[in-house]
Amino acid sequence: MKEISFLNSRMNAVSMKETVALIKASIEKEKFFQHVVVNVAKLVNMQSDKVLHESVQACDLINIDGQGVVLGAKFCGHDIPERVAGVDLFHELLAMSQDEAFPVFLLGATQEVVEQTQKNVEKLYPNLKVAGINNGYFWDDEEAVVAKIRESGAKLLFVAITSPKKENFINKWQDQLGVNFVMGVGGTFDVVAGKVKRAPVWMQKYGLEWLYRVLQEPRRMFMRYLVTNSKFAVLLLKEKFAKKAEPKG
Repeated sequence: MKEISFLNSRMNAVSMKETVALIKASIEKEKFFQHVVVNVAKLVNMQSDKVLHESVQACDLINIDGQGVVLGAKFCGHDIPERVAGVDLFHELLAMSQDEAFPVFLLGATQEVVEQTQKNVEKLYPNLKVAGINNGYFWDDEEAVVAKIRESGAKLLFVAITSPKKENFINKWQDQLGVNFVMGVGGTFDVVAGKVKRAPVWMQKYGLEWLYRVLQEPRRMFMRYLVTNSKFAVLLLKEKFAKKAEPKG
């Protein structure tokens, strides 16, 4: 797996096809494989949140999700083959799991959303075995949910909980989950359930998904993205100038 170091973070510059192949091979070997995607907001938060940074860096595969990160990394001289969006990877892995008869577990979001996600997933992948589901509001009894996942027989676990909770949860319980693969999928269940619409493809291509979210929920999202994107721009300039200042040869 090709690795780069960008904004104080190790991440993998690999394609969607390579990502799915790596995950499939690891599951077949029955080795635990922890996956995460990074976007602009997560990278910015990792600069000040030590626990989140450690949880992300502990993962076996760190995909670049946000187009903003792809463009920023290229701006700083890195060769990135393509963006591996979490929601697209989720569907690729469900298709692979259906073909390989790998059971999956869906964890996160509200009860209504996770139930609708299961229904929609089973319509799209009729031969896929959903071994179990659980909403994301279980913090009073984490051990019971961990036991539920372990006893389900699932090989893949998808965790739709906000950062940094999902990364820290996975890192904390990885040895007791009983699965071969874990992936944090953020707001993917909201998209699959039809609660939230994805940005048009042209906006995804140019890194404008954040703007689409702001247009959908201006009061909640405007300040969040203004602060995050401003911090990211500053970090990019610092990284760019730091690379220029490095001695050559």
